[in-house]
Amino acid sequence: MITPPAVQRGLFTLDRSLFKKTVEVMAVRIPANQTMECKKALGSDLMLVPKIRNVKESDDGEKSKRLVLLGLNIKNEDLEGALEQTKEYIKEKGYDLTRTDFSVGYDHWSADEILRAILPEEYVDEAPSSFTTVGHIAHMNLKDEYLPWKNLIGQVILDKNPNLKTVVNKTDSIDTTFRFFKMEILAGEDNMIAEVRESNCRFKFDFSQVYWNSRLHTEHDRLVKLFKPTDAVCDVMAGVGPFAMPAAKKGCMVYANDLNPTSYKYMLENAKLNKIQRNLNIYNMDGRDFIRKAVEDFEKSGYRPTAVAVEAKKEKKPTTPDQKTAEAATPTPSTAVTTAAAASSFKTFDHFVMNLPATAIEFLDAFRGLFHGREDQIPEPKTQLPMIHCHCFSKSETPEEDVKERVEAVMGGPLEMDSVKLHWVRKVAPNKDMYCVSFRLPANIAFASDNKRKLESEPAQGPESSNPMTGADTTTTAAESESESAEKRLKKE
Repeated sequence: MITPPAVQRGLFTLDRSLFKKTVEVMAVRIPANQTMECKKALGSDLMLVPKIRNVKESDDGEKSKRLVLLGLNIKNEDLEGALEQTKEYIKEKGYDLTRTDFSVGYDHWSADEILRAILPEEYVDEAPSSFTTVGHIAHMNLKDEYLPWKNLIGQVILDKNPNLKTVVNKTDSIDTTFRFFKMEILAGEDNMIAEVRESNCRFKFDFSQVYWNSRLHTEHDRLVKLFKPTDAVCDVMAGVGPFAMPAAKKGCMVYANDLNPTSYKYMLENAKLNKIQRNLNIYNMDGRDFIRKAVEDFEKSGYRPTAVAVEAKKEKKPTTPDQKTAEAATPTPSTAVTTAAAASSFKTFDHFVMNLPATAIEFLDAFRGLFHGREDQIPEPKTQLPMIHCHCFSKSETPEEDVKERVEAVMGGPLEMDSVKLHWVRKVAPNKDMYCVSFRLPANIAFASDNKRKLESEPAQGPESSNPMTGADTTTTAAESESESAEKRLKKE
Protein backbone atom coordinates (compact mmCIF):
# COMPACT_ATOMS: atom_id res chain seq x y z
CA MET A 1 0.00 0.00 0.00
CA ILE A 2 1.06 3.58 -0.62
CA THR A 3 0.88 5.54 2.60
CA PRO A 4 0.20 9.29 2.67
CA PRO A 5 3.22 11.59 3.06
CA ALA A 6 4.18 12.81 6.52
CA VAL A 7 1.80 15.71 6.98
CA GLN A 8 2.16 18.12 9.86
CA ARG A 9 0.36 16.55 12.81
CA GLY A 10 -2.48 18.58 14.24
CA LEU A 11 -3.05 20.56 11.04
CA PHE A 12 -6.21 22.66 11.56
CA THR A 13 -6.74 23.88 8.00
CA LEU A 14 -6.92 21.38 5.15
CA ASP A 15 -4.08 21.87 2.62
CA ARG A 16 -4.55 19.33 -0.16
CA SER A 17 -1.22 20.21 -1.79
CA LEU A 18 0.62 18.65 1.16
CA PHE A 19 -0.51 15.22 0.00
CA LYS A 20 1.47 15.12 -3.26
CA LYS A 21 3.83 12.17 -3.30
CA THR A 22 6.15 10.59 -5.87
CA VAL A 23 6.59 6.82 -5.73
CA GLU A 24 9.50 4.98 -7.40
CA VAL A 25 9.00 1.43 -8.68
CA MET A 26 10.68 -1.15 -10.90
CA ALA A 27 9.29 -1.60 -14.43
CA VAL A 28 9.73 -3.91 -17.41
CA ARG A 29 10.27 -2.30 -20.83
CA ILE A 30 8.43 -4.34 -23.47
CA PRO A 31 7.09 -4.07 -27.02
CA ALA A 32 3.63 -2.48 -26.93
CA ASN A 33 2.04 -5.42 -28.75
CA GLN A 34 3.09 -7.78 -25.92
CA THR A 35 1.45 -5.78 -23.14
CA MET A 36 -1.47 -8.12 -22.44
CA GLU A 37 0.72 -11.23 -22.54
CA CYS A 38 3.22 -9.65 -20.14
CA LYS A 39 0.56 -8.52 -17.64
CA LYS A 40 -0.94 -11.99 -17.59
CA ALA A 41 2.45 -13.64 -17.06
CA LEU A 42 3.44 -11.30 -14.22
CA GLY A 43 0.24 -12.04 -12.29
CA SER A 44 0.56 -11.02 -8.65
CA ASP A 45 3.95 -9.38 -9.31
CA LEU A 46 2.20 -6.74 -11.40
CA MET A 47 1.64 -3.43 -9.59
CA LEU A 48 -1.97 -3.54 -8.36
CA VAL A 49 -2.67 -0.24 -6.67
CA PRO A 50 -6.19 1.27 -6.84
CA LYS A 51 -6.48 4.35 -9.08
CA ILE A 52 -2.97 3.87 -10.55
CA ARG A 53 -2.40 2.57 -14.08
CA ASN A 54 0.23 -0.17 -14.23
CA VAL A 55 1.19 0.50 -17.86
CA LYS A 56 2.75 3.77 -19.10
CA GLU A 57 4.65 5.16 -22.07
CA SER A 58 8.26 4.04 -22.37
CA ASP A 59 10.86 6.40 -20.93
CA ASP A 60 13.21 5.98 -23.92
CA GLY A 61 10.98 7.89 -26.30
CA GLU A 62 10.06 4.88 -28.43
CA LYS A 63 6.32 4.89 -29.10
CA SER A 64 6.36 1.18 -29.94
CA LYS A 65 7.32 0.29 -26.37
CA ARG A 66 5.62 0.36 -22.99
CA LEU A 67 6.63 0.19 -19.35
CA VAL A 68 4.80 -2.38 -17.23
CA LEU A 69 5.07 -1.49 -13.56
CA LEU A 70 6.02 -4.16 -11.02
CA GLY A 71 4.69 -4.51 -7.49
CA LEU A 72 5.86 -2.23 -4.70
CA ASN A 73 7.48 -5.22 -2.99
CA ILE A 74 10.02 -5.65 -5.82
CA LYS A 75 12.93 -3.46 -4.82
CA ASN A 76 15.75 -3.68 -7.40
CA GLU A 77 17.09 -4.98 -10.73
CA ASP A 78 17.67 -8.40 -9.13
CA LEU A 79 13.89 -8.64 -8.78
CA GLU A 80 14.20 -9.23 -5.07
CA GLY A 81 10.75 -10.05 -3.72
CA ALA A 82 9.40 -11.39 -7.05
CA LEU A 83 8.22 -14.94 -7.72
CA GLU A 84 10.67 -17.29 -9.43
CA GLN A 85 8.36 -17.71 -12.41
CA THR A 86 8.38 -13.91 -12.87
CA LYS A 87 12.17 -13.83 -12.87
CA GLU A 88 12.33 -16.68 -15.39
CA TYR A 89 9.72 -15.07 -17.67
CA ILE A 90 11.56 -11.70 -17.80
CA LYS A 91 14.92 -13.43 -18.38
CA GLU A 92 13.49 -15.67 -21.12
CA LYS A 93 11.94 -12.69 -22.92
CA GLY A 94 15.06 -10.60 -22.55
CA TYR A 95 13.13 -7.61 -21.27
CA ASP A 96 14.99 -4.62 -19.87
CA LEU A 97 14.39 -3.52 -16.29
CA THR A 98 14.31 0.15 -15.31
CA ARG A 99 13.25 2.42 -12.51
CA THR A 100 10.33 4.74 -13.04
CA ASP A 101 7.97 6.73 -10.89
CA PHE A 102 4.43 8.00 -10.69
CA SER A 103 2.68 10.68 -8.62
CA VAL A 104 -0.26 10.45 -6.28
CA GLY A 105 -2.14 13.19 -4.47
CA TYR A 106 -4.99 13.98 -2.11
CA ASP A 107 -7.56 12.24 -4.30
CA HIS A 108 -5.74 8.91 -4.02
CA TRP A 109 -6.39 8.28 -0.32
CA SER A 110 -9.56 7.55 1.62
CA ALA A 111 -10.98 9.82 4.30
CA ASP A 112 -9.63 7.52 7.00
CA GLU A 113 -6.09 7.57 5.52
CA ILE A 114 -6.13 11.36 5.16
CA LEU A 115 -7.31 11.91 8.73
CA ARG A 116 -4.73 9.49 10.11
CA ALA A 117 -2.03 11.56 8.40
CA ILE A 118 -3.28 14.83 9.91
CA LEU A 119 -4.56 14.16 13.42
CA PRO A 120 -2.18 13.97 16.41
CA GLU A 121 -0.69 10.51 16.83
CA GLU A 122 -2.57 9.86 20.08
CA TYR A 123 -5.88 10.16 18.18
CA VAL A 124 -5.21 8.30 14.93
CA ASP A 125 -6.29 4.85 16.14
CA GLU A 126 -9.94 5.98 16.18
CA ALA A 127 -9.88 8.50 13.36
CA PRO A 128 -13.53 9.67 13.04
CA SER A 129 -14.33 8.83 9.42
CA SER A 130 -17.68 7.09 10.01
CA PHE A 131 -21.07 8.75 9.68
CA THR A 132 -24.70 8.04 8.92
CA THR A 133 -26.27 9.30 5.71
CA VAL A 134 -29.61 11.10 5.67
CA GLY A 135 -30.29 12.14 2.08
CA HIS A 136 -27.51 14.58 1.12
CA ILE A 137 -26.44 14.98 4.79
CA ALA A 138 -23.64 13.14 6.59
CA HIS A 139 -24.39 13.01 10.32
CA MET A 140 -21.36 12.62 12.60
CA ASN A 141 -21.10 12.21 16.35
CA LEU A 142 -17.61 13.47 17.16
CA LYS A 143 -16.02 12.82 20.53
CA ASP A 144 -14.86 15.89 22.44
CA GLU A 145 -11.17 15.28 21.74
CA TYR A 146 -11.75 15.66 17.99
CA LEU A 147 -13.69 18.94 18.16
CA PRO A 148 -10.62 21.18 17.55
CA TRP A 149 -10.41 19.56 14.08
CA LYS A 150 -14.16 19.33 13.43
CA ASN A 151 -14.23 21.56 10.34
CA LEU A 152 -11.22 19.86 8.78
CA ILE A 153 -12.81 16.46 9.44
CA GLY A 154 -16.08 17.64 7.90
CA GLN A 155 -14.32 18.89 4.76
CA VAL A 156 -12.45 15.60 4.28
CA ILE A 157 -15.71 13.65 4.61
CA LEU A 158 -17.35 15.97 2.08
CA ASP A 159 -14.42 15.64 -0.38
CA LYS A 160 -14.41 11.85 -0.25
CA ASN A 161 -18.15 11.37 -0.70
CA PRO A 162 -19.36 13.17 -3.84
CA ASN A 163 -23.00 12.24 -3.13
CA LEU A 164 -22.97 14.37 0.03
CA LYS A 165 -23.54 18.12 0.19
CA THR A 166 -23.61 18.79 3.94
CA VAL A 167 -21.73 17.41 6.94
CA VAL A 168 -23.14 17.99 10.44
CA ASN A 169 -22.15 17.05 13.96
CA LYS A 170 -24.39 16.38 16.94
CA THR A 171 -23.70 19.03 19.57
CA ASP A 172 -26.03 18.05 22.40
CA SER A 173 -28.15 15.27 23.82
CA ILE A 174 -31.53 14.54 22.27
CA ASP A 175 -34.23 17.17 22.75
CA THR A 176 -36.34 16.24 25.78
CA THR A 177 -39.70 16.87 24.14
CA PHE A 178 -39.44 16.50 20.38
CA ARG A 179 -36.56 13.98 20.06
CA PHE A 180 -34.25 15.76 17.66
CA PHE A 181 -30.54 16.45 18.09
CA LYS A 182 -29.03 19.91 18.14
CA MET A 183 -26.31 19.99 15.50
CA GLU A 184 -23.85 22.24 13.73
CA ILE A 185 -22.70 22.31 10.12
CA LEU A 186 -19.06 21.28 9.72
CA ALA A 187 -18.77 21.59 5.94
CA GLY A 188 -20.86 22.12 2.84
CA GLU A 189 -24.26 23.69 2.26
CA ASP A 190 -26.46 25.09 5.00
CA ASN A 191 -29.37 22.92 3.91
CA MET A 192 -31.04 20.65 6.44
CA ILE A 193 -34.08 19.70 4.33
CA ALA A 194 -33.40 16.05 3.55
CA GLU A 195 -35.16 13.74 1.15
CA VAL A 196 -34.94 10.00 1.74
CA ARG A 197 -36.38 6.91 0.07
CA GLU A 198 -37.26 4.03 2.35
CA SER A 199 -39.73 1.15 2.23
CA ASN A 200 -40.95 2.20 -1.22
CA CYS A 201 -41.85 5.64 0.14
CA ARG A 202 -40.48 9.16 -0.14
CA PHE A 203 -39.79 11.18 2.98
CA LYS A 204 -38.98 14.87 3.21
CA PHE A 205 -38.15 16.60 6.49
CA ASP A 206 -35.98 19.16 8.27
CA PHE A 207 -33.30 16.96 9.82
CA SER A 208 -32.46 19.67 12.38
CA GLN A 209 -36.04 19.71 13.73
CA VAL A 210 -37.29 16.10 13.64
CA TYR A 211 -36.01 12.67 14.61
CA TRP A 212 -34.83 10.36 11.84
CA ASN A 213 -32.52 7.36 12.17
CA SER A 214 -31.48 5.58 8.98
CA ARG A 215 -30.30 2.60 11.04
CA LEU A 216 -33.93 1.76 11.85
CA HIS A 217 -34.85 0.94 8.24
CA THR A 218 -34.85 -2.80 8.96
CA GLU A 219 -37.09 -2.35 12.00
CA HIS A 220 -39.53 -0.22 10.03
CA ASP A 221 -39.79 -2.92 7.37
CA ARG A 222 -40.09 -5.71 9.94
CA LEU A 223 -43.16 -4.26 11.63
CA VAL A 224 -44.88 -3.18 8.43
CA LYS A 225 -44.54 -6.75 7.13
CA LEU A 226 -46.56 -7.91 10.16
CA PHE A 227 -49.52 -5.78 9.08
CA LYS A 228 -52.13 -7.18 6.70
CA PRO A 229 -53.54 -4.78 4.08
CA THR A 230 -56.90 -4.99 5.87
CA ASP A 231 -55.46 -4.05 9.28
CA ALA A 232 -56.04 -0.78 11.12
CA VAL A 233 -52.85 0.65 12.60
CA CYS A 234 -52.46 3.37 15.24
CA ASP A 235 -48.98 4.96 15.25
CA VAL A 236 -48.74 6.87 18.51
CA MET A 237 -45.29 8.49 18.11
CA ALA A 238 -45.06 8.54 14.34
CA GLY A 239 -42.30 11.07 13.65
CA VAL A 240 -42.45 11.92 9.95
CA GLY A 241 -44.09 8.58 9.14
CA PRO A 242 -41.51 5.77 8.63
CA PHE A 243 -44.09 3.24 9.87
CA ALA A 244 -47.25 5.12 8.91
CA MET A 245 -46.51 5.84 5.23
CA PRO A 246 -45.52 2.29 4.15
CA ALA A 247 -48.40 0.81 6.16
CA ALA A 248 -50.86 3.16 4.43
CA LYS A 249 -49.39 2.40 1.00
CA LYS A 250 -49.80 -1.27 1.82
CA GLY A 251 -53.54 -0.67 2.27
CA CYS A 252 -53.84 -0.41 6.05
CA MET A 253 -56.07 2.19 7.63
CA VAL A 254 -53.58 4.31 9.60
CA TYR A 255 -54.02 6.89 12.35
CA ALA A 256 -50.66 8.61 12.98
CA ASN A 257 -49.66 11.17 15.59
CA ASP A 258 -46.66 13.14 16.76
CA LEU A 259 -46.32 15.81 19.45
CA ASN A 260 -43.66 17.67 17.47
CA PRO A 261 -45.43 20.24 15.23
CA THR A 262 -42.60 20.01 12.68
CA SER A 263 -42.99 16.24 12.42
CA TYR A 264 -46.73 16.76 12.01
CA LYS A 265 -46.10 19.27 9.22
CA TYR A 266 -43.85 16.87 7.32
CA MET A 267 -46.20 13.94 7.82
CA LEU A 268 -48.83 15.95 5.98
CA GLU A 269 -46.33 16.75 3.23
CA ASN A 270 -45.12 13.16 3.00
CA ALA A 271 -48.69 11.92 2.64
CA LYS A 272 -48.96 14.11 -0.46
CA LEU A 273 -45.55 13.03 -1.77
CA ASN A 274 -46.66 9.40 -1.53
CA LYS A 275 -50.14 10.12 -2.91
CA ILE A 276 -51.87 8.80 0.20
CA GLN A 277 -55.31 10.35 0.63
CA ARG A 278 -58.02 8.11 2.00
CA ASN A 279 -56.43 5.87 4.59
CA LEU A 280 -54.06 8.08 6.60
CA ASN A 281 -55.30 10.32 9.43
CA ILE A 282 -52.70 12.65 10.96
CA TYR A 283 -52.78 14.22 14.44
CA ASN A 284 -50.59 16.56 16.51
CA MET A 285 -51.26 15.60 20.13
CA ASP A 286 -49.76 14.23 23.30
CA GLY A 287 -49.39 10.45 22.95
CA ARG A 288 -51.64 9.47 25.88
CA ASP A 289 -54.45 11.71 24.78
CA PHE A 290 -54.09 10.55 21.19
CA ILE A 291 -54.56 6.88 22.09
CA ARG A 292 -58.03 7.55 23.47
CA LYS A 293 -58.90 10.11 20.81
CA ALA A 294 -57.87 7.80 17.97
CA VAL A 295 -59.95 4.92 19.34
CA GLU A 296 -62.98 7.22 19.59
CA ASP A 297 -62.51 8.69 16.10
CA PHE A 298 -61.87 5.30 14.56
CA GLU A 299 -65.08 3.87 16.02
CA LYS A 300 -67.10 6.91 14.92
CA SER A 301 -65.79 6.54 11.38
CA GLY A 302 -67.56 3.19 11.00
CA TYR A 303 -64.56 1.96 9.02
CA ARG A 304 -64.56 -1.59 7.72
CA PRO A 305 -61.77 -3.08 5.57
CA THR A 306 -64.19 -3.90 2.75
CA ALA A 307 -64.96 -0.20 2.26
CA VAL A 308 -61.44 0.66 1.13
CA ALA A 309 -61.17 -2.56 -0.85
CA VAL A 310 -64.29 -1.63 -2.84
CA GLU A 311 -63.07 1.92 -3.39
CA ALA A 312 -59.70 0.70 -4.66
CA LYS A 313 -61.44 -1.16 -7.48
CA LYS A 314 -63.23 1.95 -8.72
CA GLU A 315 -61.75 3.80 -11.65
CA LYS A 316 -60.32 7.11 -10.53
CA LYS A 317 -61.38 10.19 -12.48
CA PRO A 318 -58.85 12.90 -13.35
CA THR A 319 -58.92 15.74 -10.83
CA THR A 320 -57.21 19.08 -10.45
CA PRO A 321 -54.89 19.72 -7.46
CA ASP A 322 -57.64 21.84 -5.84
CA GLN A 323 -60.20 19.09 -6.36
CA LYS A 324 -57.84 16.53 -4.85
CA THR A 325 -57.35 18.70 -1.77
CA ALA A 326 -61.09 19.17 -1.37
CA GLU A 327 -61.74 15.48 -1.92
CA ALA A 328 -59.16 14.49 0.71
CA ALA A 329 -60.84 16.85 3.17
CA THR A 330 -64.38 15.54 2.64
CA PRO A 331 -65.84 12.37 4.18
CA THR A 332 -67.12 10.01 1.49
CA PRO A 333 -69.43 6.99 1.55
CA SER A 334 -66.48 4.79 0.55
CA THR A 335 -64.79 5.37 3.88
CA ALA A 336 -67.77 4.96 6.18
CA VAL A 337 -70.08 1.99 6.44
CA THR A 338 -73.70 2.99 7.03
CA THR A 339 -75.54 -0.31 7.19
CA ALA A 340 -77.03 -1.33 10.52
CA ALA A 341 -75.16 -4.62 10.42
CA ALA A 342 -71.79 -2.91 10.10
CA ALA A 343 -72.60 -0.31 12.76
CA SER A 344 -73.51 -2.98 15.28
CA SER A 345 -70.26 -4.96 14.91
CA PHE A 346 -67.30 -3.84 16.98
CA LYS A 347 -64.02 -2.92 15.30
CA THR A 348 -60.93 -1.26 16.75
CA PHE A 349 -57.27 -1.03 15.80
CA ASP A 350 -55.39 -4.23 15.06
CA HIS A 351 -52.02 -2.73 16.00
CA PHE A 352 -50.62 0.11 18.10
CA VAL A 353 -47.04 1.20 17.33
CA MET A 354 -45.15 3.14 20.01
CA ASN A 355 -41.73 4.03 18.63
CA LEU A 356 -40.35 6.28 21.36
CA PRO A 357 -37.84 3.95 23.03
CA ALA A 358 -36.73 6.36 25.74
CA THR A 359 -40.22 6.77 27.23
CA ALA A 360 -42.85 4.76 25.31
CA ILE A 361 -43.39 2.29 28.17
CA GLU A 362 -44.52 5.19 30.37
CA PHE A 363 -47.45 5.82 28.00
CA LEU A 364 -48.85 2.28 28.35
CA ASP A 365 -51.06 3.32 31.26
CA ALA A 366 -53.31 4.97 28.66
CA PHE A 367 -54.54 1.48 27.71
CA ARG A 368 -55.88 0.76 31.20
CA GLY A 369 -59.66 0.79 30.98
CA LEU A 370 -59.53 1.80 27.32
CA PHE A 371 -62.41 -0.59 26.54
CA HIS A 372 -64.15 -0.57 29.92
CA GLY A 373 -67.84 -1.35 29.51
CA ARG A 374 -67.32 -2.95 26.11
CA GLU A 375 -66.95 -6.51 27.34
CA ASP A 376 -70.14 -7.65 25.61
CA GLN A 377 -68.93 -6.22 22.29
CA ILE A 378 -65.54 -7.96 22.57
CA PRO A 379 -66.39 -11.59 23.31
CA GLU A 380 -63.03 -12.83 21.99
CA PRO A 381 -60.45 -10.49 23.58
CA LYS A 382 -57.51 -12.75 22.62
CA THR A 383 -58.25 -12.03 18.98
CA GLN A 384 -60.26 -8.81 19.01
CA LEU A 385 -58.08 -6.68 21.28
CA PRO A 386 -55.12 -4.97 19.54
CA MET A 387 -51.48 -5.96 19.45
CA ILE A 388 -49.15 -3.37 20.98
CA HIS A 389 -45.62 -2.91 19.63
CA CYS A 390 -43.68 -0.80 22.13
CA HIS A 391 -40.03 0.15 21.60
CA CYS A 392 -37.79 0.56 24.61
CA PHE A 393 -34.22 0.45 25.91
CA SER A 394 -32.78 -2.03 28.38
CA LYS A 395 -29.43 -2.29 30.13
CA SER A 396 -30.37 -5.50 31.92
CA GLU A 397 -28.60 -8.83 31.51
CA THR A 398 -32.10 -10.36 31.45
CA PRO A 399 -33.98 -7.96 29.15
CA GLU A 400 -37.06 -10.20 28.86
CA GLU A 401 -37.67 -9.98 32.61
CA ASP A 402 -36.70 -6.31 32.78
CA VAL A 403 -39.03 -5.16 30.00
CA LYS A 404 -41.92 -7.37 31.16
CA GLU A 405 -41.71 -6.04 34.73
CA ARG A 406 -41.62 -2.42 33.56
CA VAL A 407 -44.58 -2.89 31.20
CA GLU A 408 -46.70 -4.63 33.84
CA ALA A 409 -45.84 -2.01 36.45
CA VAL A 410 -47.08 0.82 34.22
CA MET A 411 -50.17 -1.01 32.95
CA GLY A 412 -51.10 -2.18 36.42
CA GLY A 413 -51.55 -5.87 35.63
CA PRO A 414 -49.92 -8.98 34.16
CA LEU A 415 -49.36 -9.63 30.47
CA GLU A 416 -50.68 -12.75 28.79
CA MET A 417 -47.37 -14.47 28.22
CA ASP A 418 -48.47 -16.53 25.21
CA SER A 419 -48.72 -13.28 23.22
CA VAL A 420 -45.48 -11.61 24.37
CA LYS A 421 -42.46 -11.41 22.08
CA LEU A 422 -39.30 -9.38 22.69
CA HIS A 423 -37.40 -8.49 19.51
CA TRP A 424 -33.83 -7.13 19.66
CA VAL A 425 -33.52 -4.10 17.37
CA ARG A 426 -29.97 -2.79 17.76
CA LYS A 427 -27.22 -1.82 20.19
CA VAL A 428 -27.21 1.89 20.94
CA ALA A 429 -24.37 1.93 23.51
CA PRO A 430 -21.97 -0.62 25.06
CA ASN A 431 -24.47 -1.42 27.85
CA LYS A 432 -27.70 -0.33 26.21
CA ASP A 433 -29.83 -2.18 23.65
CA MET A 434 -33.03 -1.21 21.86
CA TYR A 435 -35.92 -3.70 21.83
CA CYS A 436 -39.47 -3.93 20.60
CA VAL A 437 -41.87 -5.74 22.93
CA SER A 438 -45.03 -6.96 21.20
CA PHE A 439 -48.03 -8.26 23.10
CA ARG A 440 -51.81 -8.52 22.92
CA LEU A 441 -53.56 -5.95 25.12
CA PRO A 442 -54.66 -8.07 28.12
CA ALA A 443 -58.40 -8.19 28.84
CA ASN A 444 -57.80 -7.43 32.52
CA ILE A 445 -56.14 -4.15 31.49
CA ALA A 446 -58.48 -3.25 28.63
CA PHE A 447 -61.64 -3.70 30.72
CA ALA A 448 -60.30 -2.32 34.01
CA SER A 449 -62.79 -0.09 35.83
CA ASP A 450 -60.16 1.97 37.64
CA ASN A 451 -57.91 4.49 35.98
CA LYS A 452 -54.45 4.17 37.43
CA ARG A 453 -53.70 7.67 36.24
CA LYS A 454 -56.02 10.57 35.53
CA LEU A 455 -55.53 11.61 31.93
CA GLU A 456 -54.98 15.23 30.97
CA SER A 457 -57.96 17.16 29.74
CA GLU A 458 -58.74 16.89 26.05
CA PRO A 459 -56.28 19.13 24.12
CA ALA A 460 -57.28 21.63 21.46
CA GLN A 461 -55.17 19.82 18.87
CA GLY A 462 -57.04 17.24 16.80
CA PRO A 463 -56.57 15.46 13.51
CA GLU A 464 -55.45 17.30 10.38
CA SER A 465 -58.32 19.45 9.11
CA SER A 466 -61.31 17.49 7.85
CA ASN A 467 -59.99 14.05 8.61
CA PRO A 468 -61.49 11.99 5.76
CA MET A 469 -62.26 9.02 8.02
CA THR A 470 -63.83 10.86 10.94
CA GLY A 471 -65.44 13.72 9.11
CA ALA A 472 -63.92 16.09 11.66
CA ASP A 473 -63.58 19.67 10.47
CA THR A 474 -61.34 20.91 13.25
CA THR A 475 -58.29 22.70 11.87
CA THR A 476 -55.13 21.99 13.82
CA THR A 477 -52.28 24.44 14.08
CA ALA A 478 -48.68 23.98 15.17
CA ALA A 479 -48.40 23.13 18.84
CA GLU A 480 -49.41 26.27 20.67
CA SER A 481 -47.35 25.42 23.70
CA GLU A 482 -45.41 22.50 25.06
CA SER A 483 -47.53 20.70 27.60
CA GLU A 484 -45.89 20.84 31.00
CA SER A 485 -47.16 17.39 31.78
CA ALA A 486 -45.60 16.04 28.58
CA GLU A 487 -42.27 17.63 29.39
CA LYS A 488 -42.25 16.09 32.83
CA ARG A 489 -42.96 12.64 31.44
CA LEU A 490 -40.38 12.72 28.67
CA LYS A 491 -36.79 12.05 29.61
CA LYS A 492 -33.51 12.48 27.83
CA GLU A 493 -32.57 9.56 25.62
